[in-house]
Order: sequence, then C-alpha cells, then structure tokens
Amino acid sequence: MALSEEFLSEDLHPIDIVEHIAEHHDWDFDRIGEDQIAMAVEGQWRTYSITLAWSPYDETLRIICTFEMEPPEEALPKIYEGLNRANDLCWAGAFSFWDEQKLMVYKYGLVLAGGQVAMPEQIDTMIGSAVMAAERFYPAFQLMAWGNQTPAEAMQIAIAEAYGTA
Repeated sequence: MALSEEFLSEDLHPIDIVEHIAEHHDWDFDRIGEDQIAMAVEGQWRTYSITLAWSPYDETLRIICTFEMEPPEEALPKIYEGLNRANDLCWAGAFSFWDEQKLMVYKYGLVLAGGQVAMPEQIDTMIGSAVMAAERFYPAFQLMAWGNQTPAEAMQIAIAEAYGTA
C-alpha cells in the first residue's frame, strides 16, 4: 500500500504525516511539539539528525539535516568554497556550516501556500533527498577538511556517480 492511501480521506497535520513515515521506516524519533519532530536516520557514512518543522504562518514544511563536523580552523576557507560548489549542484535545498555548533547542515523548505497539503510520498522524498545530499557530499567535505584536497578536487568524488554494484 502506498504511503498516501491511508491519508486520502483525512486532513492531517504535516508533522503527523512525518511521524507516520518515521514509524513506517522504523526510525528513532521524538515529537518535540505539535509543529516539530526530530529523528535519526542511518546513512552509509553516518547517522544524520533530521528535524522537520511546520510553520502555519509561512505555510512551509522545513527540513534540516545535520551531521557533526569539526574541521581544523585552517580548512574553513576550503569548506566554505566547497559549500558553494555543493550548492551549485543541489537542485533543491542548500548546505551551510554552523561553526558555533560544529554542524554541517542541509536545509530545504516545502512551501504549501493556499492550504495545499503535502502527500506522504512528497515528505518521504524530502527526507530521502536530504539524506542523499548529505551522503553525496560527506566524502567531499571530509577530503577538504582532512584530505588536503582543494574544493575542486574533492568535489569530483561528489560529481562522479557510481553505477552497478560491487
């Protein structure tokens, strides 16, 4: 059964739908409040902290996907250049580095103006896309911070897509 089939007759809060998706995937989650949920999603490289929040005022469902990163101070200029390069390759969402918290952040907002409703498949895709972006660029960020590679060199690993299986 598709994720949306059981919601067709209901008008659910977007965070209720996110909670259902987290249960469906068996992810650890915590409903922080009526309009916010936090979860942990296991990736290939690490576990990502994901928060989704609903703003009724803006009619926007916002996702923030983070992972810890403590690059040496001298690597920060390379990291910032790499963020610009990564963001040029992202169709939806963008990366930033929160230096104070030592977090790499991917964020995106789904605007649902005019009373639009997000379908579960859309929200599931939002979450999957955030994790996929973090997974795609994680090795490049690591190479810039600790691998002594330039952003252009490190980004080559994110541009190259693997085909097939090993």
